[in-house]
Amino acid sequence: MIYLDHNATTPLDPEVLEAMRPYWLTPGNAESRHSAGRAARRAWEQAKESVAAILGAEPGEVIFTSGGTEANNLAAFGLAGAEHSPGHVVSSPIEHPAIGEPVARLEVAGFAVDRPNVSREGVADAGAMAATFRDDTRFATLMLANNETGALQPVAQLAELARERRIPVHTDAVQAVGRVAVNFRALGVATLAASAHKFHGPVGVGLLLVRSGVRLGSRLFGGGQQQGRRAGTIAVPLAVGLASALERWHAAAAERETRWTALRDRLEAGLAHALGPDRVVRNGPADAALRLPQTVNLGFPGLDGDALLMQLDLAGVAASLGAACASGSTRPSPTLVAMHVPDDRLRSSVRFSLGATTTSAEVEAALPRIVAAVEQVTEAAGSA
Repeated sequence: MIYLDHNATTPLDPEVLEAMRPYWLTPGNAESRHSAGRAARRAWEQAKESVAAILGAEPGEVIFTSGGTEANNLAAFGLAGAEHSPGHVVSSPIEHPAIGEPVARLEVAGFAVDRPNVSREGVADAGAMAATFRDDTRFATLMLANNETGALQPVAQLAELARERRIPVHTDAVQAVGRVAVNFRALGVATLAASAHKFHGPVGVGLLLVRSGVRLGSRLFGGGQQQGRRAGTIAVPLAVGLASALERWHAAAAERETRWTALRDRLEAGLAHALGPDRVVRNGPADAALRLPQTVNLGFPGLDGDALLMQLDLAGVAASLGAACASGSTRPSPTLVAMHVPDDRLRSSVRFSLGATTTSAEVEAALPRIVAAVEQVTEAAGSA
């Protein structure tokens, strides 16, 4: 199997597993006052310090969560103050379900929601989003990098415009952290979500950065851990794993970005050469610098995406049609719909995404398999 679906999840780095191992095998609740508890507390604090240093935050601004979904939900409902009277929210129409669904729930509860259009390349317009701000706007949300197309979004620009109105901005950075440099302070946002399993860390742990001074209502109540914002026993091994994975990305960031960009471009160019520009079309920004270095979304006009994905799987290539969290849906991708992608490729677009383990040899081996899969599906459609 040639695994080209790292935006869905990445394999755990064996060295990250080793970093976590001692904390799985020894007791110690980080809230306990004995030596075992103090050791767990030190490991947790060190994980916070490491994460904060890499992401441009303060250790006290780091909240560990069960993943990106929980982090996004904490931010959305916490910033909205959903327990109070409804207000107004501004969102892009290309958000991942982990933020899109909470915003939709707020809308059902009586919140007004504006979702200004994005460009045909899938990039939000910060000015258009800011133009919808109202006196009762509770927060605005814009992802840092789109999970399907890899399109980088103008989050810092939106945060600057929102600052004038004292409106907090949340960014879902799940697909950006561990792929490109992310600086919480420089972005100017109030909250930022990330998830370890997107950068070769363990499944089941993520983080929410909350800028000092930002009021964020809690959704979990219990022991008051993590400043009362996320109650529950701290999963020290998972926090250590997240920090270790982020440290390993940070140490190799420049090399990975250069290699990923070359492999991504080789994959796209190789398919375009073999199939022709009319049979494979990129969805996303034309400027490669405005996309994640390891993500490419390609439309194969006229083909059935589900049939193509099945054929790719039979050929030993793992890819996806879009967000893995919504893969069971028969609806076309909301991101591609928002981009006004033509009908002939709306349901035939495939996302290929690379990871730290992807090699040049794998990309070269994948190219003829993908081409053969496209030809087989095309032939089957023609004879139907």
